[in-house]
Amino acid sequence: MSNLSEILKTAREEKKLILRKVASELDIDQSLISKFEKGERKPTKEQLIKLAAFYNLPKQDLLIDWFSDKIIYELKDVDYANDILIVAEEKIKYQKANQDAV
Repeated sequence: MSNLSEILKTAREEKKLILRKVASELDIDQSLISKFEKGERKPTKEQLIKLAAFYNLPKQDLLIDWFSDKIIYELKDVDYANDILIVAEEKIKYQKANQDAV
């Protein structure tokens, strides 16, 4: 399973771009992009959307990976993490059903 940092680095390398060029085009600091690619830092949602568009990567796939990383970070040390995810999924379904009914 690829992680977000690998996906971003691979996308840049496949386009034969240097960090400085990407940083300039997207108005994101070069050192931040480097940290994203090394997995030392996570991009914001807005930065990720910019990167997806720039590299022509599927935005939805990157956002799924990004959100799942956030959830893993929050739940990594919780013994009942699976139960939390099950309840969260049920709540999402309930909210969507109620939104569709309005």
